[in-house]
Amino acid sequence: MRRLTLLHTSPVHVPVFDALRDQDHPGAALRHLVAPELLDRARALGPGAVVADLVARLDGAEDPVLVTCSTIGAVAESLAPALGVPVLRVDRPMAAEAVRIGPRIAVLATVESTLAPTVELLTEVAAGRPVSVRTHLVDGAWALFEAGDDAGSRAAVAAAADAVSDADVIVLAQVSMAGAVPLVRTRLPVLTSPRRGLAAGLGA
Repeated sequence: MRRLTLLHTSPVHVPVFDALRDQDHPGAALRHLVAPELLDRARALGPGAVVADLVARLDGAEDPVLVTCSTIGAVAESLAPALGVPVLRVDRPMAAEAVRIGPRIAVLATVESTLAPTVELLTEVAAGRPVSVRTHLVDGAWALFEAGDDAGSRAAVAAAADAVSDADVIVLAQVSMAGAVPLVRTRLPVLTSPRRGLAAGLGA
């Protein structure tokens, strides 16, 4: 049986990945760790501030780890040698697909702390190929999400995606943004991370 530990910074992501498991990977075993305080600390002090807590939470993990928070994903991946298990950030497969589609990449995020790590990831994945990454912070969408107004948050993200021009592909940088895709009307490809990330984490 394939097994995977998922580290989330919001409890709302648990049913999202369980549903994807049931659809795409029946029989896989997912273990969920939820730690909202990690994102709070990373937003206030930078991703490096969560290293010690990540090590403490993941020490002793026997299964591969998928980190579903884009803000702390890079820091978590860097800990794989110390932890002794594979650690994957959920947005890495999405970034690879974005670079494959085209060099003009629009990144949308609802949390500002996600933008820089996502740009760095895209640049890394491009591996020297020329890419032009433009970032867009969707004002107000995160406040709506935190308030439990998922519909309002999704609508704000969709509107921001529809406003993008001069891009080959749009990247929705956070797992929490994936639900906006059915509302998007743009003809540009719009990429999200949950399904791709879970498949990669399970080795599919």
